[in-house]
Amino acid sequence: MLSRLSASSRALSALSAPALQPCSSLSPASLAPSCAAPSARLLSTQPKTAAAWKREFKAKLAEVNEKALLGGGEARIAKQHEKGKLTARERLDLLFDPGSFREYDKLKGHRCTEFGMEEQDHPGDGVVAGHGEINGRIVFAFSQDFTVFGGSLSETNAQKIMKVMDKAMKVGAPVIGLNDSGGARIQVENSSYMFVTGPDVVKTVTNETVTQEELGGAKTHTETSGVAHRSFSDDVSALRAVRALFDFLPQSNDPATLPFKTASDPASRPCPALEHLVPDDPNTPYEMTAVIKQIVDHGDLYEIMPEFAKNIVTGFARMDGRTVGVVGNNPMNLAGCLDINASIKAARFVRFCDAFNIPLLTFVDVPGFLPGTDQEYGGIIRHGAKLLFAYAEATVPKVTVITRKAYGGAYDVMSSKHLRGDCNYAWPGAEVAVMGAKGAVEIIFRGKDVEANTENYTERFANPMVAAQRGFVDDIINPEDTRRIICEDLNLLESKKLENPKSKHNTMPL
Repeated sequence: MLSRLSASSRALSALSAPALQPCSSLSPASLAPSCAAPSARLLSTQPKTAAAWKREFKAKLAEVNEKALLGGGEARIAKQHEKGKLTARERLDLLFDPGSFREYDKLKGHRCTEFGMEEQDHPGDGVVAGHGEINGRIVFAFSQDFTVFGGSLSETNAQKIMKVMDKAMKVGAPVIGLNDSGGARIQVENSSYMFVTGPDVVKTVTNETVTQEELGGAKTHTETSGVAHRSFSDDVSALRAVRALFDFLPQSNDPATLPFKTASDPASRPCPALEHLVPDDPNTPYEMTAVIKQIVDHGDLYEIMPEFAKNIVTGFARMDGRTVGVVGNNPMNLAGCLDINASIKAARFVRFCDAFNIPLLTFVDVPGFLPGTDQEYGGIIRHGAKLLFAYAEATVPKVTVITRKAYGGAYDVMSSKHLRGDCNYAWPGAEVAVMGAKGAVEIIFRGKDVEANTENYTERFANPMVAAQRGFVDDIINPEDTRRIICEDLNLLESKKLENPKSKHNTMPL
């Protein structure tokens, strides 16, 4: 027992002996680890101070913020620029007044752990959202980032967009969406596409061969389908146009938010050019936009859907500083006839203006609805009724000027007195009748004494006298006085109060 303890003691002494030797007895090579190490170990076990933790967090935060600013990274940003496209942040910089943008959820990321997504970390998750100012007025916006997952939608992405929409609703401000996935209502030519099914699916199902541009490019949707309202050659032009459009619009449907700009263009300014812009010959075409620009403030007309249904003009302008929605038949295309597309285009615009309390100014030169089997089979009666319904339903101030022809049912549809028009005028050369003299004479007199009967009919009906006598127009005015009279009427109608009968919803002829 004693021998075993003694042996154990000697073994223990042998193991511990080197540690008990003085440092001076060791070689220089062994000095550093044996004497300096204890001090290093003591330092490393000391807890970090609050200041140290804060410094580390700030450094990490700066790193993550920098990563968020780069979106999908410098390489993908370079590819975006190679395509002639701006990044999501660059677009917002152009959209908003300098330094006014405040971002939300800059660091928010996705939570997906499938398909290797846990390795894809991009703070912000492909959309930049927040609010800023355009010419000093608050606007909310989101801008999808194509450099991150191709701008695709995710749960996080959608939550960020919903947040700006909810905030905008609370404060009564508009939302502008910049969509880089082809879903933008304002398209950039040769770089954005919209379609329900792509070219590959079309080829599989219908055996049609079509390109992305042909199927859903800017030209297709601005000229043929009417899905997009305008197109531009590049991002910069598009964003400048968005700023210009917003300048005409209220921030919400609250009439108090309607913009007003002090006008240097006098409300009483005469418009002598109008005496010559409309040809005396009823069959000679002219450009209605030229007439409109003579009347509105500074000739500034912002057209909506200018390449679609060119036989009717829709757009925003100002009269004595107030925003107005302008609708006008354009005789330069299809003689100004109303067809299916023109009816739909104008009806949508009228309803938009009424929804946001924007007064309506209508210029009429319409020979009727476009005849033909294509129009009848396409439902011109139903679609034409949409425009009639839109004008009848609108409770905003409505001022109408007949510049030349106002025939038949198309006359009724174009904000006539019969559709609760507030102020309706005709120029001396206007013709308000069921149809033109030649067509009427052929029907009434069965081709007998055509020349004499045409002359009599023209003298009797091809002028606005009968319409004025029956109260269908409030006055026959000189063209050069048009601007002054309209400005006076809009000033009078600013306090207009009119409500539609209460109902669950209307029965618009959809």
